[in-house]
Amino acid sequence: MIVEIVTTGTELLLGQITNTNAPYLACQMNKLGFNVLYQSTVGDNRERMMQVITTALSRADIVITSGGLGPTQGDITKEICAQAFNLKLYLHEPSNNRIKCFFSNRHAPMPESNLRQAMVPEGSVILINERGTAPGIILEKDNKVIINLPGPPHELEYMFEHSVIPYLQKRYGSQGTIVSRVLHTYGIGESALEEKIADLITTQTNPTIALLARPGEVIIRLTAKGSNESIAKQLIDELQLTIIPRISEYIFGFDDNNMETTVGQDLLNKKLSLALAESCTGGLITSRLTDIPGSSNYLCGSIVCYSNEVKIQHIGVDREIIREHGAVSQETAIAMATGIRQKFKTSLGVGVTGIAGPGGATSEKPVGLVYIAIDGPSGHRCYKHQFIGHRTEIKFRASQATLDMIRHYVHGLTLQEDI
Repeated sequence: MIVEIVTTGTELLLGQITNTNAPYLACQMNKLGFNVLYQSTVGDNRERMMQVITTALSRADIVITSGGLGPTQGDITKEICAQAFNLKLYLHEPSNNRIKCFFSNRHAPMPESNLRQAMVPEGSVILINERGTAPGIILEKDNKVIINLPGPPHELEYMFEHSVIPYLQKRYGSQGTIVSRVLHTYGIGESALEEKIADLITTQTNPTIALLARPGEVIIRLTAKGSNESIAKQLIDELQLTIIPRISEYIFGFDDNNMETTVGQDLLNKKLSLALAESCTGGLITSRLTDIPGSSNYLCGSIVCYSNEVKIQHIGVDREIIREHGAVSQETAIAMATGIRQKFKTSLGVGVTGIAGPGGATSEKPVGLVYIAIDGPSGHRCYKHQFIGHRTEIKFRASQATLDMIRHYVHGLTLQEDI
């Protein structure tokens, strides 16, 4: 069954609120095995909304809308959908009574406009709203279904889970399930990654493979459809076993595992402790690591050594190193890593120094130049990076590269100098 999700509201088009309903509905419908092939967003305009609903009905079996069920003149979704099916509205007394009780229980006067919410299309299935005043509506005609859901996410989600899912299961039976898994990679570009699995992408059927570049990583999304979740996961497992040997050095996590989660678990498994001396990243690496519960088991501490004097006085960097090579140099990064390790008496010490910009650069040392060093039981290593982007992007990319460097060091792997 083909599904289109239509989110309504001019505030969405203006960017005044974030559209969380569309991803929620898409995720839930995919879990139920329905194919969400289209998503549309339209403002509170009768002509344009009718065009969108008509188009959706021409290409989808089920159209799910969110928003536009409120009491104001701008809430027109229900009316437009009724017109699309040539249905008239009537006052639904049970809904009318529920709305009156809603206000009465709160000892608040009910605006007359709220009665609009009790006007429903003839022949429709009414979905009780346990979290608000606007009932949901299901319209059926000629094997097409429109499901009108309220806009507030807490109302929509409750109604979907308690009313829409039982309706869909009763009407359509089991549609199987669609399961996705995400493989997170770092240290390889999207095009290069595609080349390594190009034959699998070309011949994909079920599961499907999709690549997506994100800040600091490229993800591979594997999606399978099966009669049940176990079968879908088995299909993904089989494909994953083919993919991993080709790109194992670049994979750092799966699904919700981010780089800091993976690195933290690696340090914990190896019983290693860590300290950081951060300059250009300004404590971002430490912040990311401490976002993970239990990070105190491996992260001992850090120092944001933004000035040269802090590097010298608190990290132990030799003044002559900075004078001869500069604060942004391989030599200084190594001295920072060694110094912070000695200061905190940890298994590993990391030093990061660079130019986040927009100022402070020279022809020899441009914006985005970052040196990352690590000192540990296997000796010290230092890597030179040239990142692009604005200040916060460079800081994030430097933090991602640092975490990946720690990951490789812990596993005894060697990185290329320029990634």
